[in-house]
Amino acid sequence: MHLAKQYRCIHSASCMCTKGHLNEEVIYLIFENLKWNPQLIATLSCACKWFDDFAKRVLWKEFCKTRAPKMMLDLQSCGSHSVDGNWRALGKLLIHCSGCKKGGLFNSVNVSGHFVYRTRFSRTSGKSFLPGQCRTDVLYVSDPCEHLDQEDDGDIGFFRGIFKSFAMSMARKMLIQKGTPLHPTEVCPYCKAKLWSMLQSKMIPSSASCRLGAYDDSVEYHVCLNGHVLGICTLLPLSDSEGASEVE
Repeated sequence: MHLAKQYRCIHSASCMCTKGHLNEEVIYLIFENLKWNPQLIATLSCACKWFDDFAKRVLWKEFCKTRAPKMMLDLQSCGSHSVDGNWRALGKLLIHCSGCKKGGLFNSVNVSGHFVYRTRFSRTSGKSFLPGQCRTDVLYVSDPCEHLDQEDDGDIGFFRGIFKSFAMSMARKMLIQKGTPLHPTEVCPYCKAKLWSMLQSKMIPSSASCRLGAYDDSVEYHVCLNGHVLGICTLLPLSDSEGASEVE
């Protein structure tokens, strides 16, 4: 079922939702029984502004806690009841590969975005994406989503991630100190915040290529003002990438 997005509804007299709709507690129990199905949460969000707000405050949060419980506990261990950005953006980041349009963030690469059933995010892997001065930061990075046989571009891998408490991170401090400009046109596909290029600021260590099983100097990634990460690399053939892992 597809619903047209309702942006202005705040349960006015003309709102169909006011005619006996369920309260928050009942909706919560229904979605708990549905195991926080993200497709159904997205469908409910389209019904009206009130449902959209409830989904962002509660349902997407429960989805994230169910999908990646240890990661969510760590991201909230600083005492915050929320995360950088919002729960809906983080929920999308967990299950959606953004891809890239030709002429967009990654220039000539043209891969359609798509949902992925399950992706592993690793705090240990995240360390490999940080320069030495930022190793105290906490960064979770996903395994690369492989898009094979991209003609001249070879085998492309997209990866995603999120910083813990990005506003207080050393990575953000370094980006500001270096005067790295925000991208003039592109924004984060998850939260619509502006983006910094870690490649432009020369903050991507060689260990990132090794961790991804990618060619040297083929890793590029951006981080948004809310700490969401999206990146791309050119993957080594399987036998070569296995050797790279052994070297690591």
